[in-house]
Amino acid sequence: IVFAILVVINFVVVTKGAERIAEVSARFTLDAMPGKQMAVDADLNAGVIDEKEARRRRLEVAEEANFFGAMDGASKFVRGDAIAGILILVISVIGGFTIGVLQHGLAVGKAADTYVLLAVGDALVAQIPGLLISVAAAMVISRVGKEEDVGRQIVAQLFTSPRVLGLTAGILGLLGVIPGMPHVVFLAIAAVLGYAAWVISRRPPPAADAPPPAPAADAEASWDDLQPVDLLGLELGYRLIALVDKNRAGDLLTRIKGVRRKFAQEVGFLPPAVHVRDNLELKPSGYRVTLRGVIVAEGEAFPGMHLAINPGGITTPLIGTATTDPAFGLPAHWIEERQKEAAQMAGFTVVDSPTVMATHLSHLMQVQAARLLSRTETQQLVEHVSKLAPKLIEEVVPKLVPLATFQKVLQLLLEESVHIRDIRTIVETLAEHAGQTTDAAELARRVRVALSPAIVQQIYGATKELDVIAIEPGFERLLVQALANAQAPALDPGVAELFTRTAAEVANKQEEQGVPACLLVPDAIRGAISRLVRRGSHR
Repeated sequence: IVFAILVVINFVVVTKGAERIAEVSARFTLDAMPGKQMAVDADLNAGVIDEKEARRRRLEVAEEANFFGAMDGASKFVRGDAIAGILILVISVIGGFTIGVLQHGLAVGKAADTYVLLAVGDALVAQIPGLLISVAAAMVISRVGKEEDVGRQIVAQLFTSPRVLGLTAGILGLLGVIPGMPHVVFLAIAAVLGYAAWVISRRPPPAADAPPPAPAADAEASWDDLQPVDLLGLELGYRLIALVDKNRAGDLLTRIKGVRRKFAQEVGFLPPAVHVRDNLELKPSGYRVTLRGVIVAEGEAFPGMHLAINPGGITTPLIGTATTDPAFGLPAHWIEERQKEAAQMAGFTVVDSPTVMATHLSHLMQVQAARLLSRTETQQLVEHVSKLAPKLIEEVVPKLVPLATFQKVLQLLLEESVHIRDIRTIVETLAEHAGQTTDAAELARRVRVALSPAIVQQIYGATKELDVIAIEPGFERLLVQALANAQAPALDPGVAELFTRTAAEVANKQEEQGVPACLLVPDAIRGAISRLVRRGSHR
């Protein structure tokens, strides 16, 4: 009877429960790993933690997953040990009974009484350590909290509560008065535990039991409650979390780092880190790009699928979901992996989901480059230039040109897609003209003149002839009279609308022919024409 009770407790209650807890814990831990890894990488990209702390957190997450995975496997070994004990008992009973009857010539009753008793006794001795192992495994798996080791937790929970000790003493005392039981042992242990429960109950309550402090909701507000707004953020739907999970071959974070590196090399300053986080309010496959807390773009990406982009002129139909390229607005289709090769042969540009998101982010960073250049990035740029040309930067910024004016000049250049890689020429030009004017717009205009060779090469490349768009001379004189002279009558709205629409149509024709769309205008009205044209076209 005792053996059967121990088997039921060990196999049905402890082992089965421990196995289920380990299995569920391992599954939940593995499911939570992408989010934890993404949080670590996001903190690292945002500069909240350094590489050493990020490595420690990743190792902690991996160790947690490995622990529950190992305990899941260990619980199956414990269960197997319980099953093996039952099978060994059955084999021992049958074998011993057979040997006693056939080999030793014992009577059936005598053989059963002798060998069954020996087999059950041996199994009972083996089952008690198995029960202890099962209980220990269950305690390790079901523990909560990592602030202290398992031993201290067990002592604190079992031997510091007078109720636990008193209840145990009462049960042992009842067992001690049952006839046939070892009275001395049970009653002695019950007396010790009862005395320990009485001593603990007489102790004064610890200081931790003092009245708790006021809840946090009633506490005074502090500056710690103020969360800074991310300068550049990327929010993901839950299906896109796998794209940032390195354990699932997600390389989106690596591509974002490459986007920032390429932006710095092309534009001329290091953009702020991209803070990546999940957002359950988005569609499962949706993502959102924010700039200074404001949404600047949204899109969808489907992991495991490819975006086939039509560069123009392709009429081959594709089986997939029709959409548009989020970066440049070209017609496209989301297709499956098996259609990738056929789409490429038809002339489509086929890219995967991480590339779609990285390209979209890169395009937005190029368009919003002026807003990305905050005071922090400007100061870092000045410090970087001071390492290359310390005397030059010390003479200009902030002695001749205040840092705020220097930032405004750079932002005006970036607004018109003029890269600031040649920072030496920019600073030298500011040093030359800072004594004549302090207006940021005028300084930016003169810097553009100094950067004209680089601007032309940026648009046309290395060529000797430039294919430009010119304005009819009579209409150009009209524009100069209306825009260059503040005292002259304003440009008629109908004329401005006609000019803007015509310029956009000509620009589209130029681009369809593979030629950059560049409008040639007099310098006196370049700024006004630029603002006018950009209303009808983003280029």
